[in-house]
Amino acid sequence: MSADSPGYHSVLFVCHANTSRSVIADHLLRRLLAVEGRTDIRVRSGGIAPYARDGMLVSMDARLILGEIGIDVPPGAVATDLKAQRQLLVEADLILVMTDEQRRMLEAYPEVRGKPVFTLTEFAGEAGDVDDPAGRGEDVFRRCREDIQRCLVKAVPRLVGDEPRPGPFSSSG
Repeated sequence: MSADSPGYHSVLFVCHANTSRSVIADHLLRRLLAVEGRTDIRVRSGGIAPYARDGMLVSMDARLILGEIGIDVPPGAVATDLKAQRQLLVEADLILVMTDEQRRMLEAYPEVRGKPVFTLTEFAGEAGDVDDPAGRGEDVFRRCREDIQRCLVKAVPRLVGDEPRPGPFSSSG
């Protein structure tokens, strides 16, 4: 990204397996950007946990709760393993993780050094992690979707350069 460009051009959402939270965030942000008429920001997602695998099916619950709000995720949608698809780490100029644990996991990847890495909540000006809804039912998935959407609505002005970027993460506070 050039110094004169106010916003981000490539956002990567990261969660453990890329079957729920990061998929939800990916689709919700694409919709929010489309409403804003922004086609200049690429949005991707991937999983970083040891058990993340290319080709894992996206959670049925994630597909259902996105479908409830008119976002179609095809039945054959699959996950991306960032351990195998490191070029996504290279291409991203902003990485948003769901938990501090995922941020720590990314520290092992030289492709991430020097890049802004925030939890989604932190980038939105909130605190805490976005908890994994896996195996906990549709109501928990809905609350997860609502939490992610609330954070993304707050984050879009920073993403597009309408608000100042947050400062670097500090583990001291």
